[in-house]
Amino acid sequence: MKKTFFVTITICFVSLHVACQKRVWTDIQKLDSTIRIDIRYATDNNFMKKKIYDCGRCLLRPEVALAIQEAHKKLKIKGLGLKMYDCYRPRPYQQRLWDVMPDDRYVTNPAKGSMHNRGAAVDLTLVRLDSGEELDMGTAYDFFGEKAYQTCTDLPPNVLKNRQLLNQTLESVGFKTIRTEWWHFSYSKKNYPLSDSLWECK
Repeated sequence: MKKTFFVTITICFVSLHVACQKRVWTDIQKLDSTIRIDIRYATDNNFMKKKIYDCGRCLLRPEVALAIQEAHKKLKIKGLGLKMYDCYRPRPYQQRLWDVMPDDRYVTNPAKGSMHNRGAAVDLTLVRLDSGEELDMGTAYDFFGEKAYQTCTDLPPNVLKNRQLLNQTLESVGFKTIRTEWWHFSYSKKNYPLSDSLWECK
């Protein structure tokens, strides 16, 4: 009787542990399939021209993912939506970036860790919901120069309008920007620990 009881408790504990692990991350595509995914570091279409991730997935902390979904819903009213360039970045992948580009102007030292390594930052842009066409933001993703700065005003009116819409929408659901990248937003409503967890490739 005691042996049977012990086994039952063990199985329940293991099941509970797995369930808890699943709640640590939310896959954006499973949350809302209309949010487009283009994880650039899972390809060679990035500033390093080198594949860094084994495969591309957009995982975020649950609260962060829900905030992204809310921002996407607000944009859908305007016939627009979000496209994700980067989401949670495991620190082992951060190390790969650092090995290629050990320059803290562009890549955070993995010893320190970034908001991406916490699952609380996103790189993204605006697209037309029906076609997936990206709105003009003035520069390409991961362009390192003053034209990508949030403070840059020497841009066409439609670009400034697009950036303003992206900023206002993300800020309304709890994100904040950084000065040097129009595409980067960090969730500000909750703090999360750094993570080394790798995702499974499907």
